[in-house]
Amino acid sequence: MGKEQHDFIPQMTDQEGPQPGPSWGNPAWLDTVSEAGADLTGAMDPTQMLLDAKEAVAKAAKAAGKPTDPKAIENAASLSIAAMTLVRLYRVRGHLAADLDPLGLSTKRSEPQDLSLAFHGLAGKENEEVYVGGVLGMEWTTVGALYNRLREVYCGKVGLEYMHIADTEERRFLQDKFESPGDTIHFTDEGKKAILAAVLRGEQYEEFLGRKYVGTKRFGLDGGESMIPALEAVIKHGGSAGVREIIYGMAHRGRLNVLANVMAKPYKVIFHEFSGGTANPEDVGGSGDVKYHLGTSTDREFDGISVHMSLTPNPSHLETVNPVVLGKARAQQAIRDDLDNKKQVLPVLIHGDAAFAGQGVVWESLSLSGVPGYDTGGCIHFIINNQIGFTTSPKFSRGSPYPSDVAKGVMAPILHVNGDDPEAVTFACKLAVEYRQTFHRDVVIDMWCYRRFGHNEGDEPKFTQPLMYEMIGKHPKVSRVYEQRLIAEGVIEEGHRDQVTAEFVAMLEEEFEAAKSYSANQADWFGGRWSGFNKPADDETARRNIETAIEPKMFDRIGTVLTTVPDSVDIHKTLGRVLKAKADMFETGEGFDWATAEALAFGSLVMEGYGVRLSGQDSGRGTFSQRHAVWVDQKTEEKYIPLTTLPHGKFEVYDSTLSEYGVLGFEYGFAMADPKSLVLWEAQFGDFANGAQIMIDQYIAAAEAKWLRANGLVMLLPHGYEGQGPEHSSARLERFLQLCANDNIQVCNITTPANYFHVLRRQMLRNFRKPLVIMTPKSLLRHPLAKSTREEFLGDSQFKRILSDITEVADDKVKRLVLCSGKVYYDLHEKREEEGLKDVSIVRIEQLYPFPGDPLALRLSRMTNLETVVWCQEEPKNNGSWFFVQNQIEDALTAAGHDGKRPIYAGRDAAASPATGLAKRHAEQQAKLVADALGLTK
Repeated sequence: MGKEQHDFIPQMTDQEGPQPGPSWGNPAWLDTVSEAGADLTGAMDPTQMLLDAKEAVAKAAKAAGKPTDPKAIENAASLSIAAMTLVRLYRVRGHLAADLDPLGLSTKRSEPQDLSLAFHGLAGKENEEVYVGGVLGMEWTTVGALYNRLREVYCGKVGLEYMHIADTEERRFLQDKFESPGDTIHFTDEGKKAILAAVLRGEQYEEFLGRKYVGTKRFGLDGGESMIPALEAVIKHGGSAGVREIIYGMAHRGRLNVLANVMAKPYKVIFHEFSGGTANPEDVGGSGDVKYHLGTSTDREFDGISVHMSLTPNPSHLETVNPVVLGKARAQQAIRDDLDNKKQVLPVLIHGDAAFAGQGVVWESLSLSGVPGYDTGGCIHFIINNQIGFTTSPKFSRGSPYPSDVAKGVMAPILHVNGDDPEAVTFACKLAVEYRQTFHRDVVIDMWCYRRFGHNEGDEPKFTQPLMYEMIGKHPKVSRVYEQRLIAEGVIEEGHRDQVTAEFVAMLEEEFEAAKSYSANQADWFGGRWSGFNKPADDETARRNIETAIEPKMFDRIGTVLTTVPDSVDIHKTLGRVLKAKADMFETGEGFDWATAEALAFGSLVMEGYGVRLSGQDSGRGTFSQRHAVWVDQKTEEKYIPLTTLPHGKFEVYDSTLSEYGVLGFEYGFAMADPKSLVLWEAQFGDFANGAQIMIDQYIAAAEAKWLRANGLVMLLPHGYEGQGPEHSSARLERFLQLCANDNIQVCNITTPANYFHVLRRQMLRNFRKPLVIMTPKSLLRHPLAKSTREEFLGDSQFKRILSDITEVADDKVKRLVLCSGKVYYDLHEKREEEGLKDVSIVRIEQLYPFPGDPLALRLSRMTNLETVVWCQEEPKNNGSWFFVQNQIEDALTAAGHDGKRPIYAGRDAAASPATGLAKRHAEQQAKLVADALGLTK
């Protein structure tokens, strides 16, 4: 779509509220009544309030030439207190009487009694003059005029919830914007015509799709078309307020409309996709996805200001995209050097009403607002409130008045707005942008509308909501409602709507014809920040290693940073001993542990110009008190982070909110936006990742195939059987292996600090990105055998997918080969040494996927006297790696010339629980599986 079809957003007049009169700011009674809670009991001593009111009214009456005798002043003061209480109640609860529902279904709810004049003792006093000290732009007014103005402001087509906000400045800002004299929502005639044109484009686009693709699901916006001019207002007014990039995430409902009429994705491309022309493996790779899951990116220009926009792809788990968008926004703010102001990058999330109220990830995402390391300077949330969720009415799907109520938990203002009034919806979006750019806080727009058809266009909604859909069938379309209003106002004449519609439909017909010859011959995998990256050149079984060693000078520099305590930092005495042990490692070149190797990987990447971002619960110290990436001064509690003192790149480590789903999604989004940062999410214990399973299944494992979106996120999942029970043992390795296919992810279970160092560096130094899942250790963090030497980080060292035995056994002497992965290796090694077995070799598979089948086959081919091959694991038989590696090992044996040989299993029996919680039983099980693996069981 060309600029002439989109650049239509009208100019809006900014009407600032009046500055308080000289008597407004000081008298305690006015401020108290205005700012106190809805229940004024105890807010101020009533006697003192009346005295202060009398004083203020007396001054105002004298200045206005009104009666000042004691009786008149006392009556005026009492009337003023009652009037201000009324004002207060409308500010708090006026939205409950607002005209929000286009269908009128909500009119059955009773209006709060405390919004009536009678409740405040003001009935029958409508003509009496009252002093209100500047409220609503009035000093003196009548009770009736005040009441009418309150109804106009707070009970019209927009209902504002804001008095739950703690910050006085934010509340005053919204009051000023909302209570301005005259028409708060005001557009020029040309602006109104432009809004009508946008609504018509949204409406006619849906009708066109319905005609051309009969019976095809599109999750149309029908009934919510006011969103189209409103979202364009976000672009226009966001651009004028400093926004240069908008990152969208949204529901199915209206997605295709937003893609076309807001994101300016060419109509012919969408029509091409409707005709089955989506990306396919032969053309651009990947499995593809349905149209209403896809994203796009584009640039739009208003008033000479260009704004880049991207719509993030997402699965049918719609709200999962929320943290992904927030993570992308945070990364883009960092890339633009905008983390201090957070004005240039704006996240916008578009929700369904039932999903916003019902999905826990909504709160997990909201709760990131304002949290250091995760704050994006505020997100605009737009709820398409269809007043139904699939087939469920609101009263059966939530227990609160509005779907937006959860947002009060982060004190976000909420603008409820009638979707049949496009001007009101557009105004709400403009105000939302102004608030966000001013206060860097989340804000919610709850657009009440309806769904003209069923959940999708093939559903029959009258099965479950016959009365609602009878009403919808009779209800005029948004464009018709707005057209009649503009005709009545003299803005347009009869026939204007038909002309605009005809021109737009003619253009759609041209695009429809053009789609027949359109060919999607290039994927948009690697552009922008991803320039220079590509898909791996070889398949999933190839080695694809790279040199990852570092120079001695860099090694020593990082060692100095990791072991030097500034004079200004008073560290804990135990940390002092840890640092002394670390200094000994660098001095002797021996005994490097897991945490030190990790810090060396992070520090080296920073010095090479990469970013490193580590996030999770307790990641600063480390769940097992092993990392100590953050040193806390014992006297001031100020934090010192040694790796941040290294030059070139940036190191960040954050203790996250107590969330897996939301935070993992956030980090995935960050890594999606910035492939030049090593982004790691750490579970406190590996199985805690269960709480984020949707992110793992729908994004980490499948996004590259579905949406052609690469990602280099690293997941650190503590895993290992130490008798700590079912929730502290298994990271559910089997689930990740079951997801492995088509070279989609990498899964490792590493046993040495140096190999961990190299796999982290490999993640950044290759020219492609794949998610990396690491089963990180617990007991191996301090195991005397799980150590590395200086030389293993230097020279020509690199990541090893297969690790040889510590005790060398000649290949031709090996009769029994035990293959394993992870911590169990050291248990096997110690028992083998204890028993003095000379013909048993233990080999570690450090990378389980892509499985190193070729190098394993090469090793097997050299074992000419091999009799038995065992796969040993700590996990129950139905868990862990066994069912994944079994066929892989068989293939390697066949390739090595050991035809007919099959691996045997040594491990725990199948179990419903991943581990026992009884220490004695754990020890017995562990001893047995080790003995079975080594052939010691008779």
